[in-house]
Amino acid sequence: QVQLVESGGGLVQAGASLRLSCAASGRTFSSYAMGWFRQAPGEERELIAGISRSDGSTYYSDSVKNRFTISRDNAKNTVYLQMNSLKPEDTAVYYCAAVWGSNSRYSIPSAYGYWGQGTQVTVSS
Repeated sequence: QVQLVESGGGLVQAGASLRLSCAASGRTFSSYAMGWFRQAPGEERELIAGISRSDGSTYYSDSVKNRFTISRDNAKNTVYLQMNSLKPEDTAVYYCAAVWGSNSRYSIPSAYGYWGQGTQVTVSS
């Protein structure tokens, strides 16, 4: 089982950038595909980015494509979400999540079985 801890959230102005990190511990990090979800007040949790275990393949939702970048460093057991050109509608709690043993299901929200506690991102206008 993997444990996930997010960091890097905060309050920024529209147009700014922010980088989220998710540190993993427990079972072998490289055995997991990883993803980032977000949940705004009153809305459902949304998968916004995913990355495969090892070949670097990625998925992005339309809402963040070309602004956000997911990456991972298997040597550091960490996945990142670089967020550029932030908008007020990006305000949400951001969650790191993991899919065990998959190199292809990182774009499927229901595949994720492990979650971090979340970090708040607030973008002011």
